[in-house]
Amino acid sequence: MCPLTPKELEVIFEKLDINSDGFLTLEELNLLLERTGFKFSIEELESLVGKKSLDLSEFMFFYDSILNHKNGDVDEIEEIESDLLKAFKVFDLDGDGFITSQELEYVLKRLGMWDEEKDSRSMIYSYDTNLDGKLDFKEFKNMMLLTQQPI
Repeated sequence: MCPLTPKELEVIFEKLDINSDGFLTLEELNLLLERTGFKFSIEELESLVGKKSLDLSEFMFFYDSILNHKNGDVDEIEEIESDLLKAFKVFDLDGDGFITSQELEYVLKRLGMWDEEKDSRSMIYSYDTNLDGKLDFKEFKNMMLLTQQPI
């Protein structure tokens, strides 16, 4: 799996920082960790992190340390990456490497997961870090890591 860039980490940090105070609490951090396959109690996480919250630079350092210690699970990471790529291709109907709001809405309707109150453009915009109006694979991965349920 490709390491995330500092800008991508900043976007993730901002989305996890529910109260927008510039710090991730252990609870907010644990939400991300659980979604990415790490299981910690809050007490274990506090012992690991050494404090009750992290600012952006501490979050980036924490990410680097986990990335460097996760090398033993390379096969699992590659499997997750492969599964995410397969899911991406389901939504990328024209195969151009991007998911548009039209493609997202169409696939969700076909899967029976579309609610007429949803707005596919705002769903795309929420994770469109380069603001081109569509999701590339990296943005799709970030979206999948940050959402509790499938789209």
